[in-house]
Amino acid sequence: MPYIPNTHADRKRMLDSIGAASISELFDQIPEDLVMQRPLDIPGPLSEIEIRSHACALSKENSNLEDHASFLGAGIYDHYIPSTVGAVIGRSEFYTSYTPYQPEISQGNLQSIFEFQTLACQLTGMEVANASMYDAASALAEAALMATSITGRKEWVVSSCVHPAYREVMRTYAWASGCKLVEAGRNGIKTDFLELSTLTTAETACVVVQNPNFFGALESLDDAGSRAHQSGALFIAACDPISLGLIRPPGDYDADICVAEGQSLGIPMSFGGPLLGIFACKKKYVRQMPGRVVGATVDTEGRRGYTLTLQTREQHIRRERATSNICTNEALVALASAVYLTTLGKLGLQQVANLCLQKAHYAMETISGLTDCGIPFDAPFFKEFVVQCSRPVDEINRRLLDRKIIGGLDLGRFYPDLADHMLVCVTEMRTRDEIHAFVEGLAE
Repeated sequence: MPYIPNTHADRKRMLDSIGAASISELFDQIPEDLVMQRPLDIPGPLSEIEIRSHACALSKENSNLEDHASFLGAGIYDHYIPSTVGAVIGRSEFYTSYTPYQPEISQGNLQSIFEFQTLACQLTGMEVANASMYDAASALAEAALMATSITGRKEWVVSSCVHPAYREVMRTYAWASGCKLVEAGRNGIKTDFLELSTLTTAETACVVVQNPNFFGALESLDDAGSRAHQSGALFIAACDPISLGLIRPPGDYDADICVAEGQSLGIPMSFGGPLLGIFACKKKYVRQMPGRVVGATVDTEGRRGYTLTLQTREQHIRRERATSNICTNEALVALASAVYLTTLGKLGLQQVANLCLQKAHYAMETISGLTDCGIPFDAPFFKEFVVQCSRPVDEINRRLLDRKIIGGLDLGRFYPDLADHMLVCVTEMRTRDEIHAFVEGLAE
């Protein structure tokens, strides 16, 4: 802790030691017209009760999901979080822990990470998983870098139906690493697989597709993977983990690397974070995987134990051998998702996914009967779909907020040809009454 002088004598001794006549002399490089000549306009001290009341009043100015029905998805979703999640991650031995460098005193934390990795593999159908990714966007960019490391190629082919934020992060990574990002077009709201195949060449390190894609539409990925492999490229699939309760996991269509956003699995929306990147791959690529992998072993007495088996970031090994430096400790949110999946179990996850599917299709069918709104695409979808509006989406959303409804995403922000189109999300949390209130709001 640095020493901070807090008396006149202390300040004078500090100024004398550095040869300054006054505090203001320390800042004499700042132009006089930029220096504030009045005291800061801040309130006086408040008691704990007054501070709590003030903070609660400020928080009520935010639109929240306690008194609003949300139809906004696009990467972060309103799913129910069982009480078991908070009960477990709220224990001090978990929420105060950090990186388990000393396995002999970190067995509980290491086991929780190991269990998360196991669940991630079971969910995605992949062979190995880590627990070090910030979110799906950075996980996808790291997957592309990993493909370049494996293949020695520097071109990444990605569908334009992949989340725009994910592609933006990939673009930044490509620029920084000297790689090239090539985007394949779309047919409506689905990937143009003919163009994707044409763009995949002997220079391609990886082919990236999302399923369900950004628009919520379900893609057919068997051919995409085989065409990528024919050219010697890796096939990378991004997915919604909740959807895996119903649809085939990436391991079933021979994905080499799978990434997903784990926020849906027991982590609050929290106005955008923290999030959780799920990252899994084939076992033969485990040594090129970024992050850290917890493994199970036995001690000298044959008792089961856990340890950090692989640590491939530059703080642990020589920089030239490091796969990445994005190796934070995501143990707490990873534990939340592990508790969520364990609480629901296989059948529970299927039920949540089925509720999302049924409610989303019910909402779509109800909206399709409106005069001034339409469903412009007939692609099969999971829990998100596109609605064409007769007025600007931002205007509609402002009016919906007056009804305590958070509307869908304005797609014109990312796709100019889809101006006045809204991406609507319906999860298991939305009730029939909320769906009808949303549809009535669109009608008016």
